[in-house]
Amino acid sequence: MTQPPAPLSPFDAAPARSAMEDPWHALPHEEVARLLEAPLGGLSPQEALRRLAAHGPNALPEPPGRSPLLRFLAQFNNALIYFLLAGALAALILGHHVDAGVIIAVVLVNAVVGFVQEGRAEQSLRAIRNMIAPQASIIRGSQRLSVAAHELVPGDRVLLEAGDRVPADTRLSLARGMLIDEAMLTGESVTAAKRSDPAAPEAPLGDRHSMAFSGTTVAAGQGTGIVVATGPRTQIGRIGTLMADVEPMVTPLLRQINAFARSFTWVVLIGGAALFLFAVLVRGYGWSEALMAVVALAVGLVPEGLPAVITITLAIGVRRMARRHAVIRLLPAVETLGATSIICSDKTGTLTRNEMTARRLFLPAGEGRTAEVAISGIGYAPEGELNWVGAGDPATASEALLRCALLCNDAHLRAENGHWLAEGDPMEAALVALAVKGGMVPAVERGAWERLDAIPFDAAYRFMAVLARGPSGETVIFVKGAPEAVLALCAGAAGEAGWNAAIDASARQGERVLGFAARRLAEGAPARLAVDSLDGLDFLGLVGFIDPPRAEAVAAIAECRSAGIGVKMITGDHGATAQAIARQLGLGESPLVMTGAQVDATTDADLVALAHATTVFARTSPENKLRIVRALQSTGDVVAMTGDGVNDAPSLKQADVGIAMGRKGTEAAKQAAEVVLVDDNFASIVAAVREGRTVYDNIRKMIAFTLPTNGGEVLGVIIAILLGATLPMSPAQILWLNLILSITLGLALAFEPTEPGTMERPPRPSHASLLTPFMLWRVAFVSILFMLATFGVLHLALSRGQGLEMARTLVVNTLVVMEIFYLFNVRFLHMRSITWQGALGTRAVLIALAAVVAGQLAFTYLPPLQAVFETRPVALLDGVMIIAIGVALMLVLEVEKAILRRLNIFAGEF
Repeated sequence: MTQPPAPLSPFDAAPARSAMEDPWHALPHEEVARLLEAPLGGLSPQEALRRLAAHGPNALPEPPGRSPLLRFLAQFNNALIYFLLAGALAALILGHHVDAGVIIAVVLVNAVVGFVQEGRAEQSLRAIRNMIAPQASIIRGSQRLSVAAHELVPGDRVLLEAGDRVPADTRLSLARGMLIDEAMLTGESVTAAKRSDPAAPEAPLGDRHSMAFSGTTVAAGQGTGIVVATGPRTQIGRIGTLMADVEPMVTPLLRQINAFARSFTWVVLIGGAALFLFAVLVRGYGWSEALMAVVALAVGLVPEGLPAVITITLAIGVRRMARRHAVIRLLPAVETLGATSIICSDKTGTLTRNEMTARRLFLPAGEGRTAEVAISGIGYAPEGELNWVGAGDPATASEALLRCALLCNDAHLRAENGHWLAEGDPMEAALVALAVKGGMVPAVERGAWERLDAIPFDAAYRFMAVLARGPSGETVIFVKGAPEAVLALCAGAAGEAGWNAAIDASARQGERVLGFAARRLAEGAPARLAVDSLDGLDFLGLVGFIDPPRAEAVAAIAECRSAGIGVKMITGDHGATAQAIARQLGLGESPLVMTGAQVDATTDADLVALAHATTVFARTSPENKLRIVRALQSTGDVVAMTGDGVNDAPSLKQADVGIAMGRKGTEAAKQAAEVVLVDDNFASIVAAVREGRTVYDNIRKMIAFTLPTNGGEVLGVIIAILLGATLPMSPAQILWLNLILSITLGLALAFEPTEPGTMERPPRPSHASLLTPFMLWRVAFVSILFMLATFGVLHLALSRGQGLEMARTLVVNTLVVMEIFYLFNVRFLHMRSITWQGALGTRAVLIALAAVVAGQLAFTYLPPLQAVFETRPVALLDGVMIIAIGVALMLVLEVEKAILRRLNIFAGEF
């Protein structure tokens, strides 16, 4: 006989084992009792204390944590933060207190947000620890006791009843009609039937019928068992260990911002040092004067408002996604969704409705043949009809089967806010809806039949039986259950080959199948039922069930395909069922299926290629899901993972963006995820991806707007220093430009709507730089145009004898008008900007435009501001000239965009 791995002694605290190393489900419960020294009368109190000291409490360990001060200081460990702090110090030295205040405020806001989000891992583990049952019923010292769950030890005898939460991993020694909801561990929507005989050694978690796992809930029946694992050695404890081992992921946006900050820092430092040396050695500046000038230029070049605007853009994306039923728990996840290249989705309730539906009947047609009846309607709504496939009358032929389905049934349907909800087993609820579609009224039919006795479903014999007396006094046995079990109770084997063919056909379609039978008893028969006395039944037919795909999920998957996003189904369901659903969802005619056992047998290196080629992963464990996500990420894919159970929490944390279900999701899954779907709908994920791409586009637009405009301003000053020419703007005027434009025009881009064709572009590479070749070209090209316009206007004004103050006023107004026209150009990076839609602008753009115009008029004509900034009133013809320069800039940039697109330069960036 196979022995469990060392250490065997219950007095040694064993480390957590993998699923393949846990043998208890495959051993007879008598052998388990012998190995764990678990007597029928339970452990003695002294022995229980000794084992508790050896194994520790039946609880998950507290995660190690850092002090709040260290966690807060860690938020400043970022290249962009260092650079911003240096810029703030420089601004203070130069007396630019407004700039310094803005920079410091941005840094503090970012640090506080990061500090608040830092505790998410601890919250996830705490949510899993709370899944442990607080109390447990056990036998100790030959007495039944109720003890705190954390006091359980291996070898304890546990008593389980309907409604109990299982307190520890338990090898069942007795199970009567026992059904356990294991959705939190396996993802299965249907309860798992339990029995005490050993399961196969290689059985996946969902097929270990001899085990009750910690944290799951007993839905029906009762049983007893022997505790075989506690605390971190339980299945749920291993999940907590997996989560603790998962390193927090850095989102693509944060990677790009960090890379951008490092590159930008080096460019500014090297350029500033070179300019300082030139000013001192070539132009004869004093070293202190040159240093102050270089620092001033650096402060002007730093896009200090960019982090704040990025944060605002992400916050706007959060608000938009909330309207799409997606609640964002971590701001950068908004943009990460836009970079998603693979979505790994749960099946039940996300891609499907999580409402079992009777799809078709197979009825006897004489001479060993079967007849098929198609059933319309979806979900629990009792709306639809029976349609005979071929000739015949389904209403008459199916009446006996429908009555059996309705009476051998404990479920009910109820309407709530326009939706039909199930009370009881999902398949039994689907049978109630089926009966209504067949013309029966459940309340009337059940009221006409008196239930005399019943045998509840049990995994040992796999059927349910009801004895009922009808309105005419007849007594009838009704049976439903696994088709092969029900067929074995029927008289003879007439048509068994036909029924087996129908069962196989349903299985190929991914349907779950129930068989139905009945027998009318002779008058005077005892009103009692016994399992071993059921025989000679008449087989009534089969019903095939399926959890139907959501119609909106089919459309969403098609949209994913056009957007270049791969979709993988990862489920705890059986492979055939998952494959059939995948076909109906449009994931392929013959989608490749890989089981959890096959994943276990595959090396990490080989799994990379297999994970990308496979569409459906079935009967998966938490370790399987974690390895699959890591395999997909290893090639640079940005992976979004959906889930609802505790078993999904490690992979949700590992994924680039974890998406938890809001309705049926456990608290552990929600705490581990960055996104929570309010409606548990796959279509909402795709809508969120669209919003994520919009957010990233808007961030790119802000960078494409901010860097060239800052660069144009600074480049003019640098050229003037290099040439020894007159500075085109005073320091105060540079400060004015930074102040008025960063809080108006740049911020307006955060509110831009989704551009047409957004979901027709492939996902961007996860390691792509924010400054793509096109963006670098744009920064250089626009900066040069701004610089040429600056010097052109300056020298034109000076040549006309208008004076330095007037010339600088014209320069500042020219730059503002150019930035206004450039804003309208940059609003559409992927299409033409000169359109009716582009000219109208958005509400945010029009408000920003009005604010800038009002501010600039005050800057130019208001006497107090004229005194501060040394400005002069601008004449009408000069104003027309300035606007013409702005129009010319717009036309040049539109021609540039068209040429680049026509020549296919920077392909893929449009």
